[in-house]
Amino acid sequence: MANHLSAKKRIRQTETRRLRNKYAAHTTRNAVKKLKTTTDKAEAAEMYPKVTAMVDKLAKTRTIHKNKAANIKSKLARHVNNL
Repeated sequence: MANHLSAKKRIRQTETRRLRNKYAAHTTRNAVKKLKTTTDKAEAAEMYPKVTAMVDKLAKTRTIHKNKAANIKSKLARHVNNL
Protein backbone atom coordinates (compact mmCIF):
# COMPACT_ATOMS: atom_id res chain seq x y z
CA MET A 1 0.00 0.00 0.00
CA ALA A 2 1.11 3.54 -0.73
CA ASN A 3 2.78 5.43 2.09
CA HIS A 4 3.18 8.89 0.56
CA LEU A 5 0.35 11.34 -0.03
CA SER A 6 1.43 11.83 -3.63
CA ALA A 7 1.26 8.07 -4.24
CA LYS A 8 -2.23 7.91 -2.75
CA LYS A 9 -3.33 10.80 -4.93
CA ARG A 10 -1.85 9.11 -8.00
CA ILE A 11 -3.87 5.96 -7.20
CA ARG A 12 -7.07 8.04 -7.01
CA GLN A 13 -6.27 9.82 -10.28
CA THR A 14 -5.47 6.59 -12.08
CA GLU A 15 -8.73 4.97 -11.02
CA THR A 16 -10.76 8.01 -12.11
CA ARG A 17 -9.05 8.08 -15.50
CA ARG A 18 -9.42 4.32 -15.95
CA LEU A 19 -13.19 4.51 -15.42
CA ARG A 20 -13.52 7.53 -17.73
CA ASN A 21 -11.49 5.83 -20.47
CA LYS A 22 -13.42 2.58 -20.06
CA TYR A 23 -16.77 4.38 -20.41
CA ALA A 24 -15.66 6.41 -23.44
CA ALA A 25 -14.15 3.39 -25.20
CA HIS A 26 -17.20 1.23 -24.54
CA THR A 27 -19.59 3.92 -25.77
CA THR A 28 -17.52 4.43 -28.92
CA ARG A 29 -17.31 0.68 -29.59
CA ASN A 30 -21.10 0.45 -29.42
CA ALA A 31 -21.49 3.41 -31.80
CA VAL A 32 -19.05 1.82 -34.27
CA LYS A 33 -20.93 -1.50 -34.15
CA LYS A 34 -24.25 0.28 -34.68
CA LEU A 35 -22.87 2.13 -37.71
CA LYS A 36 -21.38 -1.06 -39.18
CA THR A 37 -24.71 -2.87 -38.94
CA THR A 38 -26.68 0.00 -40.47
CA THR A 39 -27.99 -0.69 -43.97
CA ASP A 40 -29.69 2.67 -44.58
CA LYS A 41 -27.41 5.07 -46.49
CA ALA A 42 -28.99 8.27 -45.16
CA GLU A 43 -28.87 7.13 -41.54
CA ALA A 44 -25.27 5.94 -41.90
CA ALA A 45 -24.21 9.24 -43.50
CA GLU A 46 -25.79 11.09 -40.59
CA MET A 47 -24.11 8.90 -37.96
CA TYR A 48 -20.64 8.86 -39.57
CA PRO A 49 -19.42 12.35 -38.46
CA LYS A 50 -20.52 11.74 -34.88
CA VAL A 51 -18.81 8.36 -34.67
CA THR A 52 -15.58 9.63 -36.23
CA ALA A 53 -15.54 12.50 -33.72
CA MET A 54 -15.82 9.96 -30.90
CA VAL A 55 -12.96 7.90 -32.35
CA ASP A 56 -10.82 11.02 -32.81
CA LYS A 57 -11.42 12.02 -29.20
CA LEU A 58 -10.24 8.60 -27.99
CA ALA A 59 -7.09 8.95 -30.08
CA LYS A 60 -6.50 12.48 -28.85
CA THR A 61 -6.63 11.37 -25.21
CA ARG A 62 -4.46 8.33 -26.12
CA THR A 63 -7.10 5.85 -25.03
CA ILE A 64 -6.55 4.19 -28.40
CA HIS A 65 -3.61 4.55 -30.79
CA LYS A 66 -3.90 7.16 -33.55
CA ASN A 67 -3.29 4.54 -36.25
CA LYS A 68 -6.08 2.36 -34.86
CA ALA A 69 -8.37 5.39 -34.98
CA ALA A 70 -7.39 5.98 -38.60
CA ASN A 71 -8.08 2.33 -39.46
CA ILE A 72 -11.51 2.43 -37.81
CA LYS A 73 -12.46 5.65 -39.63
CA SER A 74 -11.26 4.27 -42.95
CA LYS A 75 -13.31 1.10 -42.61
CA LEU A 76 -16.38 3.08 -41.57
CA ALA A 77 -16.01 5.44 -44.54
CA ARG A 78 -15.70 2.47 -46.89
CA HIS A 79 -18.84 0.92 -45.37
CA VAL A 80 -20.85 4.14 -45.70
CA ASN A 81 -19.71 4.69 -49.30
CA ASN A 82 -20.57 1.13 -50.31
CA LEU A 83 -24.16 1.37 -49.07
